[in-house]
Amino acid sequence: MLSLASTYPYCKSWCGAAVHWLFHTSNFPTTLPCFSKFHRPFRGLSAEHFCELQKPNMTENGLGHRERVLNVDTMNPNVKRIEYAVRGPVVQRAVQIEKELKEGVKKSFTEVIKANIGDAHAMGQKPITFFRQVIALCVYPDLLEDKFPEDAKNRARRILQACGGGSLGAYSASSGIEVIRQDVAKYIEKRDSGIPSNPDDIYLSTGASDAIVTMLKLLTAGEGKTRTGVMIPIPQYPLYSAALAELAAVQISYYLDEDKCWSLDVGELRRAVKAAREHCNPRALCIINPGNPTGQVQNRQCIEDVIRFAAEEHLFLMADEVYQDNVYMEGCQFHSFKKVLFEMGPEYSSMVTDCTTWCGFRGGYMEVINMDPEVKLHLTKLVSVRLCPSIPGQALLDLVVNPPQPDEPSYATFIKERTANLHILSEKAKMTEQVLNTVPGIHCNPVQGAMYTFPRLTLPEKAINAAKEQEQAPDMFYCMKLLEEMGICLVPGSGFGQRDGTYHFRMTILPATEKLKIVLEKIREFHKRFTEEFS
Repeated sequence: MLSLASTYPYCKSWCGAAVHWLFHTSNFPTTLPCFSKFHRPFRGLSAEHFCELQKPNMTENGLGHRERVLNVDTMNPNVKRIEYAVRGPVVQRAVQIEKELKEGVKKSFTEVIKANIGDAHAMGQKPITFFRQVIALCVYPDLLEDKFPEDAKNRARRILQACGGGSLGAYSASSGIEVIRQDVAKYIEKRDSGIPSNPDDIYLSTGASDAIVTMLKLLTAGEGKTRTGVMIPIPQYPLYSAALAELAAVQISYYLDEDKCWSLDVGELRRAVKAAREHCNPRALCIINPGNPTGQVQNRQCIEDVIRFAAEEHLFLMADEVYQDNVYMEGCQFHSFKKVLFEMGPEYSSMVTDCTTWCGFRGGYMEVINMDPEVKLHLTKLVSVRLCPSIPGQALLDLVVNPPQPDEPSYATFIKERTANLHILSEKAKMTEQVLNTVPGIHCNPVQGAMYTFPRLTLPEKAINAAKEQEQAPDMFYCMKLLEEMGICLVPGSGFGQRDGTYHFRMTILPATEKLKIVLEKIREFHKRFTEEFS
């Protein structure tokens, strides 16, 4: 039995929920209440006691032994195939080491520096003042009587007026709050030099991941050779491979060209789709631009070539443009797929179906273009199952796409903070590339955009063999030793996909400048020692 408990009706305004997994059998203790409907969580029940209560959750097998109703043999096999390296074994071990340090265990370092995930605020990046002011006012409207900038107050009032009951605690329409979808559409129109954007084509989401998984659900169909195949870049953000595994869809890998700064070659797309048609039905092409984990920014010619390829092969085009504002390298420019699509003329703009995603603060949006109206009804139905995206996330998204304007009191501070953050990231991108390329055995491409780098490692054969003996990928072996010896947490490249015989790691450039210098120096020191040990 599955029993769900929420804070309702005690604190419904935040819709917090806990889930208790209780599988009743005939010999379940009779002292337990019947959990047949929503109820409040157990009070005063220790984890040990709860686990004891679960022991009767077994059934008799033919040999008279008890087996759990849900075990690794009976669980959903698709879930077992999911891997998510960003929070995989290295990160889990990092959490254990942090606990050990707190307990007084002596190590050669005093802290674990996590450079594994793009968690800007956790890394010390200063939040934008205007954003926090408006969110604070929305969460606690009594502050509207205090000394906050008038534009922050006006923005908060506008958002609250669009919420049910004037509260962030209310549900919204499943596709998102209407005025925020209107603001997103205006933002897209301005970004794309006036190309129209319809608010009815905008779906707000709880981060871009939510939107991506929703679209993949909509696309997945068929069995055997008719099963949906989805083309994803290698290296890729592991959300894609994880979602495809969960949906039992087919991953079609196409490789980015590392020797050309992780560029995308249409010839490689053709190779991949031709091979895939032997065993599945390719239906979608995913592009991540700027790249995660590779940090490249695709040029306009590349984007045009991709659009032509998608039209020729009759593929649904998914443009993951989460890091569109994070472009650092001189000469690089972000081009939205939608803008290029429409500038290529009706031959393509009326033919290619496109979905663009963007995220932040666990808020995000997707814009669907040229979607069949009947399919769009099913998309709306699909998103309605989750009720609605996070309301605070929607509110923050509104501020991102509709920031302070030049005639408003918060504008100067906003521009100063935003410019400073992007400048610091640009400097750290350059520093990361420069320092890593001074280390023999490490090659780092320029970080053109996003907030990650994906350096290639040259590893001794002895180290590769040692990894195999431990049944680990060589770069997993490398990253785990780096963590244990230096306290630096990175993600092995094998978790993102890479060409056979190559090894990488992904790291974020987000740590504060002085801490990033420590990370880079420790990587330099460790790599030298590692290479000597296994030579």
